[in-house]
Amino acid sequence: MVRAPAGTVIGRRAGRVRRFLGIPYAEAPVGTRRFAPPVARGRFAEPYDASRHGPTAQAVPLSATTTIPEPSVPGDDVLNLGVVAPVDAEHCPVLVWIHGGGFLAGSPASPWYDGRSFARDGVVTVTVGYRLGVDGFAPLDGVPANLGLRDILLALDWVQENIAAFGGDPGRVTLAGQSAGGAAVLALLSSPAARGRFERAVSISGGFFEVGRDTVHGFLERLGGRFGGPATREGFSAIGVAQLQEAVRDVRGEEALVLGPVTGDDILPVPLAQGLTGHGLDVPLLLGATGDEFDGGVPAEFTRVTDRTARPAGATGAGPRPARATGTRVTDTLFRAACPRVARLRRKATAGTWLYSFEWPSPTTGGATHCIDIPFFYDVLDAPGVRAALGPQPPRELAALMHADLVGFVHGRRPSWTPATGEPGDTAREYGRPGAAPAADITGGYDPVVPAAAAEAY
Repeated sequence: MVRAPAGTVIGRRAGRVRRFLGIPYAEAPVGTRRFAPPVARGRFAEPYDASRHGPTAQAVPLSATTTIPEPSVPGDDVLNLGVVAPVDAEHCPVLVWIHGGGFLAGSPASPWYDGRSFARDGVVTVTVGYRLGVDGFAPLDGVPANLGLRDILLALDWVQENIAAFGGDPGRVTLAGQSAGGAAVLALLSSPAARGRFERAVSISGGFFEVGRDTVHGFLERLGGRFGGPATREGFSAIGVAQLQEAVRDVRGEEALVLGPVTGDDILPVPLAQGLTGHGLDVPLLLGATGDEFDGGVPAEFTRVTDRTARPAGATGAGPRPARATGTRVTDTLFRAACPRVARLRRKATAGTWLYSFEWPSPTTGGATHCIDIPFFYDVLDAPGVRAALGPQPPRELAALMHADLVGFVHGRRPSWTPATGEPGDTAREYGRPGAAPAADITGGYDPVVPAAAAEAY
């Protein structure tokens, strides 16, 4: 039992770990609140049972099978969060986690996001649910934009006010996320509205995922046509969340980003690249991507190539690198190119920017693919679904190293490798490259294999 400013919360204890799940931080976004800014939840009149995960904004997953187990939990109170803390925690640093899912899906209730290993290492974790799809990211007339980001900001306010009661230090908050969650971290890092709400940031496989308003409006018109109604607040309010999410999944087809953060409002007044040059420069940032992301299919026994083949002109460093999957290289243009670009935009940052690259090839997915680095960072190789994604024997020493690096960063320690400036030859922490040490600092190991013009487009 914890007595917090939000009220009394009752969780569960397992060994040295305490879990408080499904705590509402805002009123349920239903009725007139569905397409409105989040409203802070009032103090609980009675002790709140936080023994199980709360409802999820995801009512319909993006596909029948996903790499990360992403359960959908029914209910209206989707603006909730979970806290995992050590027993007898006091003034522990806090990791606030934002899940991915293309801003359309994803679940904070995934067993891959359980913070038990962080609790073991003196960190309190907070996993946040936020509105998705049309409800969270459709710029409709008469509706404030970026409702999903506004939800996250309110959750960060809840952390500032309440986390001390759970043993966390509100002055040492790290905002972290993966995929769309990593993109949300970069968006909020660029936002004047987020200033002071977190002290450190981690973007895992994030990027510049902002979506142009014209693109969004075109998609919303097609979506509204699906129901024979207008693409307006009133039109979409008449459609159930699950039905609307199903329609989004069908109408988007092969389009990668149809909904997401948009600029031009009080949350994101300028494009993210511009915002990153003027905001968050006092916030240390750790960011990176996997080697293959969505370009899987590389054999586990990577074909070796020389630096001259794998790297663009101007890159330095010795030693072979694994060949990459051929084809569109979504990995480079959408994910990897964004990392040195962020470092370049933040080159005047007083706090520093550090890059990493996850290179371990899963024998199941055929490469260092999207999402498979999460169980290593969380050190939960025994979680449900991990063997299906990583094979029967994922390297535990790699999980120990990656988790230790992330824990050290959350505790406020400076990473052991050189900060990046976005120039060719920057040092990156390289995790799990076949034939190399489990973690090695590789000079020039992050130069994306993508034309500069294409890289600047993302």
